[in-house]
Amino acid sequence: MSTNIIPKLKPLSQEELQSYPVLYNKVAHEDVSDKYTLISSIDIINELREKFNWYVTSVQVSQVKQESRENKQVHLVRLRHFDDFLEEKESVPELIFFNSFDRSKAFSISIGLYRFCCSNGLVDGETFDSYKLRHIGDLENNLEEIIEKVSNYKPKLEQKVKEYSTTMLSQVEMQTFARLAAPLKFAPHLEVDTKQLLVPQREEDMKDSSIYTVLNIIQENLIRANNVTGVNKETGRRFTSKSISSLKKDYEINVGVFNLADKIYELKTQQLAA
Repeated sequence: MSTNIIPKLKPLSQEELQSYPVLYNKVAHEDVSDKYTLISSIDIINELREKFNWYVTSVQVSQVKQESRENKQVHLVRLRHFDDFLEEKESVPELIFFNSFDRSKAFSISIGLYRFCCSNGLVDGETFDSYKLRHIGDLENNLEEIIEKVSNYKPKLEQKVKEYSTTMLSQVEMQTFARLAAPLKFAPHLEVDTKQLLVPQREEDMKDSSIYTVLNIIQENLIRANNVTGVNKETGRRFTSKSISSLKKDYEINVGVFNLADKIYELKTQQLAA
C-alpha cells in the first residue's frame, strides 16, 4: 500500500517536506550489515535542487506493518526542473527516485513524464534499472555521476514525446498494444477484453490515435480502478479491476507500457523508411 499524493503545480515547501520523516532519516534498520552506507533522501533532494535545479513535487511512502521499519521503508520522490514550473505544457519530464533504509529496495533514479490533464506519471523504460546504487561502499562520486546522466536525458525524453505524438496507430496496432500491455497487470488466469484498455477516460484522449495518446489511455486504464472487467478462469467468477496501490507495481506497469511504446515506435519508423 502507498500514500498517494498528486504532484503539485509548484514545488513542495520545506514545511511540506518535513511532514515526511522518512526523508530525513539518518539511521538504518537494525538488520543491515556493518558495510551498509545510508543514502539520505533529503541529501539527494538538496543536491538535485542546488546543483541541478530540480524541485520536489510529490512524495509517496509505503505503509509498513513492523514498527521497526517505520521511517525506513520504501519511498518514492518525484522532482521537476525549475524551468518546467514556468511554462504551460501538456506534459513535463520528472526525475523519480526510490530509496529505503531497511534493505527492501536499493536507491535508484530514473526519468519520467508528468501529464497535467490526468495526473498520470509515466516512467521512461529506457533508463529503468540503468541507474542503481546499493547502500554499500563509497557512494559520493557514483551518485553525482548518475544524477548528472539522468538529468541530461531530459531533452531526449522531450523529443521522444514529440515523435510519439506525431506517429499514428491503426486500430489493429492499437489493439495489439493493449493486448501486449494487459499482462503487466492481469495474471494469465484473469481473462479480460483488452479493448477496454483502449477506452479514453477523458476528452483530451479522444483527439487522435498517436502512440503517445494511446500510451496514456492504456496506462491510466491499467492503474485506475473500475476500468476493466473480466473473468477468473480458475473460479469462473467475474471481477472488476482495482487500482494499483503498490509503489513497485505502479512503477513496473509504467515502465512496461513505455517499453512497449518504444518497440512500436521503432517498428513504425522502420515501416515508414521502407
